[in-house]
Amino acid sequence: MADRPSFAPGFGVSERRATLVGRQADMNELEDALRAVRDKGTPRIVTVLGATGIGKTRLVRDFLVKMRGLGEKTPRVFRGSARDHGPSYGVFARVLRARFGIVEGMDAEVAKAQIRAQCAEVLEDRKVGDVIYFLGQILELAFQDSPLIRAVLADPQEALRLRRAVIKRFFEADALAGGGGPLVLVFDDLHWARDDSLELLAYLIENVTAPILFVCIARPEVMARRDAWVKADDGRHQIIELSPLSETDASAVMQDLLAPCGDDVDVDELIDAACTLAGGNPALLEQMVRIFLDMGVLEVEDELAEQERWRVHADKLGTVRLPLTIEDAVQARIASLAPEERELLERAAVMGGVFWLGGLVAIARLGTQSPEIWSKGALLDTVTLRERLEELAQRDYILKLPDSTFAGDEEYVFKHNLEREAFAKITPTAIARRYHAAVGDWLSFKEYVRTHEEYVAMLARHREKAGSKWQAASAYLEAADVARSRYANAKAAEYYATGLALLGEVGAEVDPNARLLALHHYGDVLQALGRTEDALKAFREMLGRSYKLDQRTKGGAAHGRIGRLYRDTGDLEEASRHLDAALLLFEEAKDERGIASTVDDIGKLHWLRGDYHKALEYTQRALAMRRKIGDRRSIALSLNNLGLVYQDSGQYVQALDAFEQALRIRREIGDLVGVSISLNNLGTVAQDQRDDKRALKLFQEAYEVALETGDRNRIALVLTNLGETHNRLGDASAAVNFLKQAEELADELGDKMGLAEAVRGLGKAYLAQREYTKARECTARAVEIFGEVQSKVHMGVALRSLGEVTAAASAGGEGIKNARGYLLKAIKIFEEIGNEVELARSCRAYADLLRNTAEYATDPNIIREAATYAKRAEEIFARLKISAFGLEPDAFFAAR
Repeated sequence: MADRPSFAPGFGVSERRATLVGRQADMNELEDALRAVRDKGTPRIVTVLGATGIGKTRLVRDFLVKMRGLGEKTPRVFRGSARDHGPSYGVFARVLRARFGIVEGMDAEVAKAQIRAQCAEVLEDRKVGDVIYFLGQILELAFQDSPLIRAVLADPQEALRLRRAVIKRFFEADALAGGGGPLVLVFDDLHWARDDSLELLAYLIENVTAPILFVCIARPEVMARRDAWVKADDGRHQIIELSPLSETDASAVMQDLLAPCGDDVDVDELIDAACTLAGGNPALLEQMVRIFLDMGVLEVEDELAEQERWRVHADKLGTVRLPLTIEDAVQARIASLAPEERELLERAAVMGGVFWLGGLVAIARLGTQSPEIWSKGALLDTVTLRERLEELAQRDYILKLPDSTFAGDEEYVFKHNLEREAFAKITPTAIARRYHAAVGDWLSFKEYVRTHEEYVAMLARHREKAGSKWQAASAYLEAADVARSRYANAKAAEYYATGLALLGEVGAEVDPNARLLALHHYGDVLQALGRTEDALKAFREMLGRSYKLDQRTKGGAAHGRIGRLYRDTGDLEEASRHLDAALLLFEEAKDERGIASTVDDIGKLHWLRGDYHKALEYTQRALAMRRKIGDRRSIALSLNNLGLVYQDSGQYVQALDAFEQALRIRREIGDLVGVSISLNNLGTVAQDQRDDKRALKLFQEAYEVALETGDRNRIALVLTNLGETHNRLGDASAAVNFLKQAEELADELGDKMGLAEAVRGLGKAYLAQREYTKARECTARAVEIFGEVQSKVHMGVALRSLGEVTAAASAGGEGIKNARGYLLKAIKIFEEIGNEVELARSCRAYADLLRNTAEYATDPNIIREAATYAKRAEEIFARLKISAFGLEPDAFFAAR
């Protein structure tokens, strides 16, 4: 790979780049991945890692240039780079702009028409509206919503799942509709990408099935942020980690960079000096050449010559302090600047990696005398700044962008981030504070700032660094609200935390209602992110402030959210206390929606306890209230909860009716997550009715819908149900496969309930395979996990399973004694909480255990005890009108 690249004449060293050498093996890996995509029609992912300047982007760029020369089946390549402090989904926005041919400055309506037409072509007019709506969100183009969009907007987490599914669907359809070469998506500088972009990319990498080559370029620290970036045993994802060049390769690169010196000039001394100190880093070799030019070791003979030629002054080499590191090279570059140039870049660095001429003007006019007449003559400072920026761009310090984020302004970026960081470090703190204040004031007048969380957050950071904590807090909370509205939950949580903390520091109080709303939204995004303890803390603070202000509706909302958190983590007693308090406050405030929601939550709490009579009472009451209000989404939720109560009490006709009504509503309003839930619950009814083939079909459909939405908790639950259904159908091997997938996913998500259910199912599958040790270990682990979440009904069912497994694995004696102990503990739990269905199931299991012991044939006490528990079970089943043999004992676990 020693071919010398051609360079445009007369453009100077800023256009010279190191030739690519020593990377043939890495190039081969990229080519093999693309070949697999093209020939096998399957996706491949290549992550290229390496330190700053090591040549990651250059390797990929040369690979793509080479691939474009193949002629037949030339890949379609779309590339995007992340930016430091860039917007949410910024790297995806750049990839999509490249895909649709959207250029800076294009009229919004023209861009939208272009996207709509291309999506219609790719998707063959199928649900184009939903696709372009979510693509438009990322591209910051507003498309009309749809019934599906309106249905999910109230639930940020569901909207996030739908967005991921829609984007996955578009890229897959685009790859299959390409008609030529494979689709290649290049994501550069991922170490700068926000968490939302990395999460979306990880989702695509894990779930895409179409022939797409994902090329991810980043510094190694990205692996620390995403420790599960490469899945174990996933042969479709390769890591290329670039090492420094060897001494021979580094010499070849330097020889190429010094080509303008001519073949007849001895440059060995310069090559040796540069290679010794660069440590095999191609970017540092390029930097060394710039330093030679800046310090006079190299001199351009004629700036206007078509063929660039440099004169060598080797005698000056000894007077130049050559850098030992990249940081030293940066300092040498800074030292070569004139004072006014250095000051200008210090001011630019205050704004960040991206900066604007207007902001520099605002800083430059600090402390100056305003003109009596604001005329064109008063704009000479702007002209001077522009000229200096042009000079610095020619010397490779900055780059002017073709269009500006802020209309009528000029936008620039630093070419080298390490240089920007160095300028920021050398700016005195007091002076930097004044600069930040000026930039903040300037930004506050930009209308565009208020519509994008990254720019509102930029305003907040400048306010904070200027020492204006109250203004900074308000801006951070505003940024959080914007991020939450765009479903960027991680960024929203970050901004809420910073804004609320700043308010606490200064003791300032914004609009009390706004602060309560911020705490509610903060808890909401924390819960969506799985940060339960942090969410609980936010809701408790909301409750305390609501109490002090005597705001009953807000207090009811806080109690309700706390109650749900406790209910979901299995602390049912605490959940009951908070939900009862919420209901009382909503009733005092005459808040009908709050009352209906809380009544439904209490009904679900009674269901979890196994008190079906009360559960039915509350869910029916909530359903009637919601029908009166007319909220179809909430009506479907109440119907779902009502179906669960009917099902678990053995009233299958009523359960099927409730689930099917909920399914019909959810399909009509486009609630895909709800559709998956309803299909799953219908599958559990089929289980109860011993129709396992129909149950398997319904679970398969629920699984496909769950995959489409990207709801991983739902996927884990359905995988568990698929595994247990395969086990009942006699295919224990398939059952173990599905249940292990569910276990891994639930563990990754931190879903303890889901994990315990999957592990308990594994215990039953191992029991079917007569692997008694594994069966006992899994079931005991399930008991332990259910104990952690403190759900008595779950604990009772798990103890029953442990008793059954222990008895099956026992040859008598101590094993049977332990099994009896587990079952009697389960019976005691169900007696305490009044769950008669589970009590009957446990009594029946205990009677069966006794009948299968050796003592049953000879011990009258054992015979009487078995008959007593069997009779008790039959009496309960008869009273509840449930068949002792028609009720599936795992329905409680299978439906949620």
